[in-house]
Amino acid sequence: MLDMSWGEVMVIGAVALIVIGPKDLPRALRTVGQVTGKVRRMAAEFQGQFQEAIREAELDDVKQQLQGMNDSVSSMNKGFNPIQSIRDELKTAVDAPVTSQAPASTEEPAIAQVTGEATLPAPVEPDVPLPIPPVEPIDDPAEVIAESLRREAEIEAEKAAAARAALDEKSDLKAS
Repeated sequence: MLDMSWGEVMVIGAVALIVIGPKDLPRALRTVGQVTGKVRRMAAEFQGQFQEAIREAELDDVKQQLQGMNDSVSSMNKGFNPIQSIRDELKTAVDAPVTSQAPASTEEPAIAQVTGEATLPAPVEPDVPLPIPPVEPIDDPAEVIAESLRREAEIEAEKAAAARAALDEKSDLKAS
């Protein structure tokens, strides 16, 4: 503890016996023991609080790292949502035929100017409105995709079952 040998402890004990006296020595030793115990308890409490503070600091670092990972994963998921991207593509494809008719007519004269060929003007359309066929309602793209994925999964399951059956037959033939 204090790097003292037994001889040194005996010398200190003898000096304490002479200085304090035999009558008060037990009370003095008891007081020294109590003070030593209090000091040890205080040191242990301080050490425990210090260790707890270190654990909390490490825990905060780990929490921050996990939060950073969760944020990066959620940002990646927001950036890549296949169902939403397919839905957007389908919506633009449905709207595209209406908007693609106008640019098609402007490209032909531009081609004619580059090649030098003369083209006939586009026929004039009558003022009478043409009957528009009824439009069938379009299913929700997400449902269409989900059904397509379900069908693909069923086909894959059938292929896997057929492969398992073939392997079972092969192993039965080898066993025979």
